[in-house]
Amino acid sequence: MPQVYIIGVGPGDPDLLTVKGQRIIATADVILYADSLIPDRILAHAHPDAEIIKTSDRTLEQIISIIVERVGLGLNIARLHSGDLTLYSAISEQIHALKAANITVELVPGISAFQAAAAKLQVELTVPEIVQTIILTRPTGRASAVPIAEDLASLAAHRSSLCLYLAARHVKTAQAQLLQHYPPETPVAICFRVGWADERIWVVPLSEMVLVTARENLVRTTMYIISPALAQIAEGTQTRSQLYHPQHQHLFRN
Repeated sequence: MPQVYIIGVGPGDPDLLTVKGQRIIATADVILYADSLIPDRILAHAHPDAEIIKTSDRTLEQIISIIVERVGLGLNIARLHSGDLTLYSAISEQIHALKAANITVELVPGISAFQAAAAKLQVELTVPEIVQTIILTRPTGRASAVPIAEDLASLAAHRSSLCLYLAARHVKTAQAQLLQHYPPETPVAICFRVGWADERIWVVPLSEMVLVTARENLVRTTMYIISPALAQIAEGTQTRSQLYHPQHQHLFRN
């Protein structure tokens, strides 16, 4: 049985927790969570006697030390991360440190912000004949450098649905790189604190991406979705898939 669960709790809405994640949170003896990125309401299902530890001001070494100590006392630990664990969660170093301490770990995936935002927008990011690829990326920041081969301009050349994380402080540079390949009128969804109580989403042309970001004073917890698929929201148009077309035959329908 795992001693530590690392849980992706989604972008902020407790209703988007997986059933498994909610169950573990409800039974954990100790909960460590990144309070700068996770709203307190995620803890609504925590046991009243659970020890709640905020980690936004702690280093990796301090976090691991707390976990090792509590595991030594026979307690079950839930370590919460925002969004999904596969994206910008910095869990690899934690897993390595815990395994080195002979502590068993289990990962529980969560909903990513781009999925929650697309649901709020009521848009499919892979529309037949328009776009069939989704790219998830970020600009280079102080904590993490993006490899040269993944330069934003080179990714923009595909004109796919591009979900840009952690970019509010770099939006001017990002917009310039995107405009090298996307037309200025390409729709951009600017998604602020998706899943939080004060969530806001604006859909604007790519040419206004910097303007709106500055006007709304967005500096963090913001994601951008740049996608030809978003045009269908403004135009009220629809491209039909062949999957359910009456003339389309497949294994289960002749």
